[in-house]
Amino acid sequence: MNLLMCPVCRQVLQLHDRTWRCASNHSYDVAKQGYVNLHVVQHKHSKNPGDTPVSVQARRAFLSAGHYAPLQQAVVQKLRELRIENLLDIGCGEGYYTAAMQAEVMQCVGVDIAKNAVQVAAKLNSEVTWVVGTGATLPVLDHCIDVCSSLFSLIPKQEILRVLKPQGYLLVVTPAPEHLLAMRQALFEDVKPHEPEKFVTQLQDAFELVDASVVKTPLQLSQTDLKHLIAMTPYAYKAKPERRQALEQHAQFELSAQHQIYLFQKK
Repeated sequence: MNLLMCPVCRQVLQLHDRTWRCASNHSYDVAKQGYVNLHVVQHKHSKNPGDTPVSVQARRAFLSAGHYAPLQQAVVQKLRELRIENLLDIGCGEGYYTAAMQAEVMQCVGVDIAKNAVQVAAKLNSEVTWVVGTGATLPVLDHCIDVCSSLFSLIPKQEILRVLKPQGYLLVVTPAPEHLLAMRQALFEDVKPHEPEKFVTQLQDAFELVDASVVKTPLQLSQTDLKHLIAMTPYAYKAKPERRQALEQHAQFELSAQHQIYLFQKK
């Protein structure tokens, strides 16, 4: 089943050789890296939106080292229990979680606004349909998706409702209240708990909360891994440079990753 939608005329896209084309003859070539760019100029608000190349490479290095493997495994298990056919991963980034989730479905689309991230992701798993696109106009057809996932990404609620099938699912991963607390305390003077429950409030009119769980992972990081972790988060540019530099001097650093997983079902 074809899932992709033309971002210009909103008709179904068909793949011919290495070009996606709609009935109105809008066409989008598959890049040599294996992704398609459906983020058209009229939908852009900046030249290079999304994560920076430095952040993407830091995330790839940190995740490839296996530090968040327990979270990846927990997410995959959630999908396995649902026994669904297809998945749209919104904000797929460099693809660490998307590539693992693909094994649990027949069709998997990973979309991210950052072209440099999708270029990196496309090298991980050729079975995923990798797309440069925006959550403001998700590049898939109406009511065709079994599960939308958003891991540490924005939740374009109305677009998710548009693309999900009746009784479709939304899988959300977000920081639990004390996620990376020790690192945040080292970087900032005023540290407040994360508030994952805000998503429940924001979504409760259109979604039923089916399941909630927390994955806690103790971390003991080398200096290199610590630098990668800082660089892949917004803390890299939000913290004062002197605090970041002081933290990065640690040869070893212990902290706890705590991730909140929510599974919602469309009402």
